[in-house]
Amino acid sequence: MENTIRRNLALGQSTWVDYISRNMLVNGELDRLVEDGVTGLTSNPTIFEKAISGSADYDEALAGLSNEGKTPTQIFEALAVEDIRAAAQALRPVYDACGGRDGFVSLEVAPTLAYDTEGTVRDARRLWAAVGEPNVMIKVPGTPEGLPAITQLIGEGINVNVTLIFALDAYRRVMDAYVAGLQALAQRGGPLGRVASVASFFVSRVDTAVDNALEKCGAEPSLQGKAAVANARAAYALFEERFARDDFAALRAQGAQVQRPLWASTSTKNPAYPDTLYVDNLIGPDSVNTMPPDTLQAALDHGVSALTLEGTEQEANATLAALAEAGVDMGAVTDKLLSDGVDAFAGSYRQLLESIEAKCGLLAQARS
Repeated sequence: MENTIRRNLALGQSTWVDYISRNMLVNGELDRLVEDGVTGLTSNPTIFEKAISGSADYDEALAGLSNEGKTPTQIFEALAVEDIRAAAQALRPVYDACGGRDGFVSLEVAPTLAYDTEGTVRDARRLWAAVGEPNVMIKVPGTPEGLPAITQLIGEGINVNVTLIFALDAYRRVMDAYVAGLQALAQRGGPLGRVASVASFFVSRVDTAVDNALEKCGAEPSLQGKAAVANARAAYALFEERFARDDFAALRAQGAQVQRPLWASTSTKNPAYPDTLYVDNLIGPDSVNTMPPDTLQAALDHGVSALTLEGTEQEANATLAALAEAGVDMGAVTDKLLSDGVDAFAGSYRQLLESIEAKCGLLAQARS
């Protein structure tokens, strides 16, 4: 069936869903999304917290794991690994059909490890082995401490979704870390064609932060709602430039894939903005847009299908220059967004563990 998602796929952009729940895996919802053209799935602690605490879908499993004496951390991991494995198996036909270029499911290392390189590597290896599917991606934050972990994991042939990227400079370092990992993998004779990575560049949160900064500066309203798309378009230009270099050409000749930019945080936070603002304006080859269900449905209903990324670098840089002239320090904005993002995911993770502990207690009371 021809729809916006399938038309965008023909233009080179994959659409993933930023959501998971046990119910969607058993009631056929994920299968229906795949029929619509969705080719991947992302998760994070906030999504799992809502799924586990907000439904009875996990109660039986929670009770069983609790009876086995598992800790909340062990219970969460067991539930998450089971869900991610089931989603990966549902998307395996997509992965196989495109030769391992798409069809991925992402699972995040513990967000409390965002500033711990060795801990991130250990956690990522463990989760990779636990899921045991070739089309899983382990999410690693794009913090300075995450960069060497990315290189190490890619060098071991572990797929990585680099998350929480806001700044252009950080994005450059992420791409370099990926290429370094491929070079290490090539040196030890590993198969380059079967390791994949995406770089998750967060979008809507940039507008929220910059719009607030513009209001404080008393700047012209014409710049409101322009920063996020400009920032992402500038990032896409960096992507095109980085993977056209000679060092990657040598790797590509051995089967290496580009590290695709993935647009994350694509739901519109300001109700005054179009609900497909961060979808319609960021369509281009070798990119991914991961959308929460409401944004996905909006894109299916009235999204556009046109190449809106290529050739936009000059306009994007002009917008970023205008923001700087208006008094917006994008470096300070993106530094704070990264710090706040790490804190938010760590907070969701702690809340998730508390919810599991509380729910296990209630289930135990109900049985007694």
